[in-house]
Amino acid sequence: MANGEEAVIAVAVSETPLDIADAIAGASGPDIGGVGMFVGTVRDSSSVETNAGKPVVALDYDSHPSLAEQRLREIAFEATTKWDVGKVVAIHRTGHCELGEPTVVVACGAPHRGDALEACRWIIDTIKSTVPIWKREAYADGSSWVGDNA
Repeated sequence: MANGEEAVIAVAVSETPLDIADAIAGASGPDIGGVGMFVGTVRDSSSVETNAGKPVVALDYDSHPSLAEQRLREIAFEATTKWDVGKVVAIHRTGHCELGEPTVVVACGAPHRGDALEACRWIIDTIKSTVPIWKREAYADGSSWVGDNA
């Protein structure tokens, strides 16, 4: 944090459904003027092209047991050194996720909205490109792993 205080960081890889209200609460506080937030969900892809060209009916996530959470913590900490962010919550689901279900939540609390929003966008982009979490698309007639590490 720019003011020299230590930021509050809460990260997890969770097999249970994500609580968005808890994430907002974790990034809020009397010294926070804005909370930037991203919630990723399982999208109904029946009208868009998917990796296998089939509509996705669910997603399954798997992760490296210890490295995924460690990497989330590193990313959150790095964000607090780049922006004046006092609180970061970053949680990613594992396991089976149905259409509409939240799969990742990032919430950044900062004195000002610009830092909160910029940090949030950087965190989710960095999570997607560097955290060892793998996604399998489920279709009505099967499934396939997605990404470079599949």
